[in-house]
Amino acid sequence: MTDYSPLWSPIRIGSTELDNRVALAPMTRISATQDGLATERMASYYQGFARGGFGLLITEGIHPDTAHSQGYHFQPGIATEEQARSWAAVVDGVHAAGAKIFAQLMHAGAQSQGNRYVTSSVGPSAVAPKGEQLGFYRGEGPYPVPSEITEAQMEEVRDGFVSAALRAQQAGFDGVEIHGANGYLLDQFLTDYLNQREDHYGGSAENRVRFAAEICRDVREAVGPDMTVGIRISQAKVSDNDHKWAGGVAEAEVIFSTLGATGIDFVHTTEYRATEPAFEDADETLAALAKKYSGVPVIANGKLDDPETAVSMLADGSADVVALGKGALANRNWPHLVRNNLEFGELDASVFAPYADVKDWEVEDPA
Repeated sequence: MTDYSPLWSPIRIGSTELDNRVALAPMTRISATQDGLATERMASYYQGFARGGFGLLITEGIHPDTAHSQGYHFQPGIATEEQARSWAAVVDGVHAAGAKIFAQLMHAGAQSQGNRYVTSSVGPSAVAPKGEQLGFYRGEGPYPVPSEITEAQMEEVRDGFVSAALRAQQAGFDGVEIHGANGYLLDQFLTDYLNQREDHYGGSAENRVRFAAEICRDVREAVGPDMTVGIRISQAKVSDNDHKWAGGVAEAEVIFSTLGATGIDFVHTTEYRATEPAFEDADETLAALAKKYSGVPVIANGKLDDPETAVSMLADGSADVVALGKGALANRNWPHLVRNNLEFGELDASVFAPYADVKDWEVEDPA
């Protein structure tokens, strides 16, 4: 019989004490008001996972500024004081249920498909993301070609992340996760075919990770030691599920060692399957490479809803926390079910139809 006890052991990440090693992965839910305010429904939705036994919740991507960062219509923001205040009820509800919560700060860059502040997008270069916008996030058609972001605009983006992190701190969040994954702006800088810059932000892996590292360092310095700071990293994207880093393990070493040296407290890796090798010519998973080269705790995400698979990543030391996405949507009390050897429910496909927003039945108590 599998020993699931590693899932329930406490862990400290930065300044945050977690009661267990099971986290809710960030998932776009486009359920804020049109003005980007968090709602009572969102507060009930997040509190449900806390009641269900998740030790850590990571929010959906929150846009940090009133320029180009918003990625979706009805995406929540933390770009204004009003938006920040709207998150207090979410945070308080999660804390009351015994869990911790991190705000994920996300700049969509060229992968934006809905922005109420501006009608244009920016990216590292004037190259459109692959694929089509997602209908269940209210998108339609191909992504437009972005404007190449200027260094002055990059400075504004950095300032936006810092200001948003400080607002998250004031709203009571335990930490912030900088979104450097899934094809959004910071990942666009990491991506060879989207980043064709010839300055010190393009070309080598050392250059392509520079912008993300600068933001990590700035946020870490701004919020001080009493708030946990980390970054999410992936190879695949919303618009390109098959992307891999061309430099393989050597590129992973540069990326993770550079980010780990910024003073952040964790790296959160996400792959289609977290337990599969990151590259064809290597045995290690992306989480294991992050753990090896960053020197900080690692959260792993990607098809870990089977508890035996989840606990295997903790047992072999390749991850310190496991994060569940669709597995959590299917079973908002997943930790409770595993602890008590109860059966899992199936994911209801209507959670993504017609939009991937929070439904009435998702705000009911899952216990």
